[in-house]
Amino acid sequence: MRSELTLLKLELQKLWLNTASKVLIFVSFVLPFFILLLSSFKIDFFGLFTLELGELGVFNFPIIWHITTFFAAQFKFFFAIVVVSMIGNEYSNRTLKQNLIDGLSKQQFIRSKFYTIVFFSLISTLLIFVLSLGIGLYYSSYDELSIIVQGTEFIAAYFFKLVGFFSLCLFFGVLFKRSAFALGFLFVLFIGEWVTYGIMKFNFRKSESKIPEIIQDLFPLKSMYKLIDQPFQRILISKFPDQTNLAYDYGVHFQEFFVVTVWTLIFLFSSYILLKKRDL
Repeated sequence: MRSELTLLKLELQKLWLNTASKVLIFVSFVLPFFILLLSSFKIDFFGLFTLELGELGVFNFPIIWHITTFFAAQFKFFFAIVVVSMIGNEYSNRTLKQNLIDGLSKQQFIRSKFYTIVFFSLISTLLIFVLSLGIGLYYSSYDELSIIVQGTEFIAAYFFKLVGFFSLCLFFGVLFKRSAFALGFLFVLFIGEWVTYGIMKFNFRKSESKIPEIIQDLFPLKSMYKLIDQPFQRILISKFPDQTNLAYDYGVHFQEFFVVTVWTLIFLFSSYILLKKRDL
């Protein structure tokens, strides 16, 4: 049995030898630093006054954890290309068949890909944690430890979101074998989820039932999105606390972690079953 570390090293070596993968990985790690640039962004309104985002309090603790993780998650598509390419290259270069001949089992093959997903998700999460902490300590008017650690559950949500999304990409990569088809079907799935929700909403149009929303929150992409809801309303609430109509539930909840975890396991198991039954 090959150790987990050996499987991870095997995948990292493959990625390191691929120039395109190296570039995409580098870009996926560099882009979150644009959040740092955003924090120092200044807008000059015709010389009348200057608006500096960092001075508006949006980078205060604990809201900083929410804002940075939400925006950083938008850059996950770059590493998604790496994930589907990992599978596409295995088929096009016939390295999958060669690895199996060399003694790598199909289960170990899927595990090696998953370990790579977890490895890069951990690095990205650590990067966002350090970045958020640095921006918060610089701009925040609060320095009490109890306030600083509030909202750090968004960091955990960010990690689960990345692992879940990349596991979905892994499944599509195994299913379609080609990177372009796998990435294209992500868009198809997104459209499909909203069309299904629209149909349910139409059928329940005469009632105030929340069933369409409840079911929609169980969909793969929507459940991952729900881990970190948009922070814009929360920013408005902080600026206009009397506007009760702006109130919404932006918190991170256990059931959201659970749903994404279940989908992650489904994607991994389905990838293994597909690979096991497929004639290579």
